[in-house]
Amino acid sequence: MPLDQKTIITAIKEAKEKSKKRNFTQSVELILNLKDIDMKSPEGRIQERIELPHPSPEKPNKICVIATGELALKAKRAKADLVIGKDELGTLAGRKKDLRKIANEYNFFMAEAPLMPRVGKTLGPALGPRGKMPVPVPPTADISDLIKRYRKMVFVRMRNQPVIRCRVGTESMKEEEIAENVQTVLRTIEGKLKRGTKNIKTVYLKTSMGKPVKIT
Repeated sequence: MPLDQKTIITAIKEAKEKSKKRNFTQSVELILNLKDIDMKSPEGRIQERIELPHPSPEKPNKICVIATGELALKAKRAKADLVIGKDELGTLAGRKKDLRKIANEYNFFMAEAPLMPRVGKTLGPALGPRGKMPVPVPPTADISDLIKRYRKMVFVRMRNQPVIRCRVGTESMKEEEIAENVQTVLRTIEGKLKRGTKNIKTVYLKTSMGKPVKIT
């Protein structure tokens, strides 16, 4: 499977050309169709957070931090998009509509480790099915660094079908940057597959509203 940058850049350009101009910045998506996968095995239940070398400037990940005291203050200073305290967490219990809204609006969740049991009970029903359960964070963690890292991450998950789909950039980004993001995702997924590249059937790139372009 060709992973060289030139091949991927050619596909990115073609995907952009095949897409009509929209009045918003479209995402660039990577689609992997896998083969010879035992869906009941660990490789059939891939769930990975992958840190990309080049984050999207227009569509950065939105981060929610559930914390108290000093960690909550540090999260606010680090410009977390939402900080939920212990009292606020209590008021959310049972409010399904509000919980769904939070689960859909934010890409990644972090929670102060001692709060995890309560977080799981309150937010688990909304976050679990979406693969967004919070990452436990020690009270002394460098939350600023974690937020910076998670701004650049993409969550990759395979569910029921041997297909993986994720955003690898936006159409305004340089083709070279998107290509490096694509290579990062591919290397990570290959490492999770029993036969590596031989388990990858086809690779496509597309813009949000455009037609898929086959890389291989």
